[in-house]
Amino acid sequence: MQASRQEIIMNFSTPPSDDDLLVLARNAISNFPDEFAEFCKDLEIVIEDFVDEHTESLLEAEDPYEVLLYLQSGSEISPGIERTNSSENDVLRLYRRAIIDYWAEMQEDLSDLVTRIIFEEIASEHEYTAEEIADMINTHL
Repeated sequence: MQASRQEIIMNFSTPPSDDDLLVLARNAISNFPDEFAEFCKDLEIVIEDFVDEHTESLLEAEDPYEVLLYLQSGSEISPGIERTNSSENDVLRLYRRAIIDYWAEMQEDLSDLVTRIIFEEIASEHEYTAEEIADMINTHL
């Protein structure tokens, strides 16, 4: 059974802040289908303005505006360097300036956009195919 969708009404006279994006991200995750609940358990969400140079290079991005978010495994000390023992949570980093730029370009609801990009990242990290992700978005989001 799909959880009821909680509507958040935000009117922006200025670009959304870190706190605004954090609220949208948490709301998005709380409304994901039950099968994703385990993937998001203990997920830490961090908002940053831009991707750092090391992660940008690791993701082979040509521009910091290309990277909207990055899901870092709790077993990584830094991107690409694994811990042998880890009790750290997974960290989802959202890059505020890139998301705002993408939002302006796409002209879609910011809440829907944040929900979709987080969902796509988590699903692809857990090896869902592009077709499965598209079907789940159409069905659940």
